Order: sequence, then C-alpha cells, then structure tokens
Amino acid sequence: MSAFTVRGSFPARFGEQEFEKQVDAPNEDVAVERAYTQLGSQHGLKRPKITIDGVDA
Repeated sequence: MSAFTVRGSFPARFGEQEFEKQVDAPNEDVAVERAYTQLGSQHGLKRPKITIDGVDA
C-alpha cells in the first residue's frame, strides 16, 4: 500500500474549510474513497458537499 495525500474542501460554519488527509491505499481511487469515508464520518458530511482538489502520491 502507498501513502497518498488527498486535498480539498468542504462547507463549514464560517465558510469553506480546507483539508489535507494522509491515506494509505493501493491506488488513487481508493484513496479518494477513504477520504470521503473519513470526512463523512468525522464531520457528518454527504459526498456531494466534499470537494476533492487533488491527490498526490
């Protein structure tokens, strides 16, 4: 498994909140899915509200 950095933003109380998550995954698609899962769980967000700006290996 490789380490990926997923960057993006989501709406918060006082505007857009940017994030950068370190995720272990076999490829970029799985890394994005895991980032959606973590953010949805931690912040109670649905996937359409989360914007992914980029994924780096």
